[in-house]
Amino acid sequence: MDIKPDQLPWQEAYKLVIGSILPRPIAFVSTVDEAGHANLAPFSFFTAISADPMLVCFSPMRRGTDGGKKDTLLNIEATKEFVINIVSETFVEQMNDCSKEFAPEVDEFEAVGLGKKPSVTIAPPAVSESRVQLECILQDVLHFGDHPGAGSLVIGKVLCVRLDDELYDAGRIDSSTLEPVGRMAGQMYTKPLADTFELIRKR
Repeated sequence: MDIKPDQLPWQEAYKLVIGSILPRPIAFVSTVDEAGHANLAPFSFFTAISADPMLVCFSPMRRGTDGGKKDTLLNIEATKEFVINIVSETFVEQMNDCSKEFAPEVDEFEAVGLGKKPSVTIAPPAVSESRVQLECILQDVLHFGDHPGAGSLVIGKVLCVRLDDELYDAGRIDSSTLEPVGRMAGQMYTKPLADTFELIRKR
């Protein structure tokens, strides 16, 4: 069948996106507002852009109720800083608890029982339980509408990669020790390393 997204309600188009692009890594983004209140929220529209400069991006969609910007985006626009905390199996429940809408002044770290640790290069704290953190400054942000279902593209320049010592092996991150978690469609998540295979790139 052929489906034209612009002929669907945005909720139905969204289901096609999340059901096609699988599995999706999760950017667990920590920010602070101008008053210093910490915020923590997960986003599964997340990927890398380049290594030099080291750029990453994630896409916070507009709120489905009123089309307003989410606190994470407002904080990044105001302070130009954020941390992407990579999600492992050990704290996936707390990550999921952060997906609900809290009032802007609520500290999600405290609300869900996650620890904070100071960042090296920027003001927002990192998640203590996360084994890899990317400390970012805002490189650019693009907006694609201001209505429910619309979204933005936040591009961050990574100033510092912080990781647990035991993850680092000969210049690489040991993904089996990291135990990352990915997002599927609906309420489903995946352990992307559960069934892996090697495929050598042809030269």
